[in-house]
Amino acid sequence: MRVIISAGGTGGHIYPALAIINKIKEKEPNSEFLYIGTHNRMEKDIVPSKGIPFESIEMYGFSKKIFKNFKTLKCLFKSFKRCRKLISDFKPDIVIGVGGYVTVPVIMSAKKLGYKTFLHEQNALPGKSNKFLSKHCDLIGVSFESSLKYFPSGKAVVTGNPCSEDALKAKGLIKSSLGLSDNKKLVLIVMGSLGAFRVSKFLENELLKFKNKNYEVLFVTGKASYDEVMKGSYPSNVHIIAFYEGLTEVMKKTDLIISRAGASTLSEIIALKVPSILIPSPYVANNHQYLNALDLVNNDAALMIEEKDLKEGILVNNVDNLINDSFKLNSMKEHLEKMQVLNSAEVIYENLKKIVSDK
Repeated sequence: MRVIISAGGTGGHIYPALAIINKIKEKEPNSEFLYIGTHNRMEKDIVPSKGIPFESIEMYGFSKKIFKNFKTLKCLFKSFKRCRKLISDFKPDIVIGVGGYVTVPVIMSAKKLGYKTFLHEQNALPGKSNKFLSKHCDLIGVSFESSLKYFPSGKAVVTGNPCSEDALKAKGLIKSSLGLSDNKKLVLIVMGSLGAFRVSKFLENELLKFKNKNYEVLFVTGKASYDEVMKGSYPSNVHIIAFYEGLTEVMKKTDLIISRAGASTLSEIIALKVPSILIPSPYVANNHQYLNALDLVNNDAALMIEEKDLKEGILVNNVDNLINDSFKLNSMKEHLEKMQVLNSAEVIYENLKKIVSDK
């Protein structure tokens, strides 16, 4: 299969795109790929490091400041011209968009040239690019059933998030390698690779309240917050690290996770059936992390605390109520299991094959 794939801006778009590529490679080892991303975002480094051919285009999202949009429009028109050439030269069987404004000229150019197109939406509330492009594609795969209502009837299918398959393949952590005990339950706190400043400041005092608990806490601060957090002194059952490559290895040995509510993180939580307390970031477009978290909460599969409601004692009290109640933990796991699409990348691959074969 010859595939052009486009996704950009954040790991929440890029890693699902890479998971789709890995599945196609597994199924059809002779497949060829071209990844089209932005010239100045993280995909420009991540994708080439995986040995995947990469082409960049200069693209920016639209701004509330009108004067900035003149540059955006100019780049958009230039991108259409470049995408048409890249697509015409590559001659793909299918063109895939996995989120981010960079996908707009890629998918629209592909459709205008008569190529098959597929979109994947990770969040419960679709991004502006995917909502706009839905009329320019053959099929849309969504991670949450609640997303179906945002797309034309019959044009979207529930595929889950392809990152879930990668999570299942991860090896479990050897807990002693991080100084953790095999005999105690583990609470994992993680706020993303860069951390979350306000939550980290809140946790500096909250972590003290875990003293003498019958479980351990591992706080992955993110690189930006680590030095500041480490200025404090914490109980012996609280372990702090800046970053861990392959966090799903830790999640496999985690009894309760406290995290943001990005789509890829939630796909891993669902796949691994890890009970969670979610603190959605209020700083993302359209408050989509809140809606992602709400999807789990409405299915009795997680608890949610909004960042504005973080008050002294609220986190440790909720952790105590969950971690020491086997019935609540098991109930949460059962509801997570009902939400699972464990073969998401496989489902996406089968839909891609159908689109390609439908002449």
